[in-house]
Order: sequence, then structure tokens, then C-alpha cells
Amino acid sequence: MDYQHLSTLLWREQELLDLLLFKAEEKQYLIVTGKTRWLSRIAHEIEVVLDQLRTLEVERAAATEVLAERLGVGVNPSLRKLADAAPAPWNDLYAKHHETLLVLVTELRGLADTNRELIEGGLSAIGDALLSVRAPSAGTYGSTGRSDERAHRAVTLDGAL
Repeated sequence: MDYQHLSTLLWREQELLDLLLFKAEEKQYLIVTGKTRWLSRIAHEIEVVLDQLRTLEVERAAATEVLAERLGVGVNPSLRKLADAAPAPWNDLYAKHHETLLVLVTELRGLADTNRELIEGGLSAIGDALLSVRAPSAGTYGSTGRSDERAHRAVTLDGAL
């Protein structure tokens, strides 16, 4: 029973990580296409999935401890260590879960890094654009009613000084 429960939790974790990967790809699409209107919504959806993963992680840790005690592999074993100690067919199933989880986490890290670089690049480009833009001068007018290009910028003084 405990073996099945842990396996079910691992399947659920894979589903959530896959959903998180999908959301990260959606976020990347929004960043690349400039559709920033939806970024806050996707950020909220990602946070919901992360909350579900945190809750699942607590349940998985508890189930892992029960099996670790039964198998005598010590406290807080890795999934790989648990797979090595588990009887057939659970050893193969846990090893496959381990491999799949590693692939998903690696993909997520790569996508998160890419998204971070895209956002930082966009912010840098915005900053550069803002620095290159000069505020238009109001200019002043001479006695003829035309703008006086030689004149200096108008200055307002605070009379309270």
C-alpha cells in the first residue's frame, strides 16, 4: 500500500512539473511576442502550480519516510536510494520516476534561465531607449515672434527660496 501511495504522488508530481513547464513556455511566448498584458496572469498561474507542488512535496516526504523506515535506508533518502532498496517491480518504477523528474527539472531550469535573460534583456533595452531620448526643449521666442534657437532653456525659479 505504501509503495502504491508514493508512486501515485510521484505521478502527480510529474504532472505538476509538466504543467509548470507548459506555463513557463507560455510565459516565454508572451515575453517574446511582447504581449505583456498577460504576464501577471501567467505569473499567478505559475504560483498556483508551485503552491500545489509545495503541498505535494510535504506529502511525498512523509510517504518516503514511511517506506525508508520499512526498507531500513535511513532518514530522508533520495528517490534513487529508495529505488535501489525497493522490491520489484517498485524499484524499476521508482527509478523511472527519478529519471523523468530529473529531465523535467532540467528542462524547467533551462527555460527559467532563458526567460530571465529575455526579461533582463528587455529591461536593459528599455533603459537604453529611455536614456537615448531627450526631453524636447520648450524653446523661447524672440522679439519677432519666432523661436530663438540661440536662446537658453527656460528656467523657473522658486520665489520661496
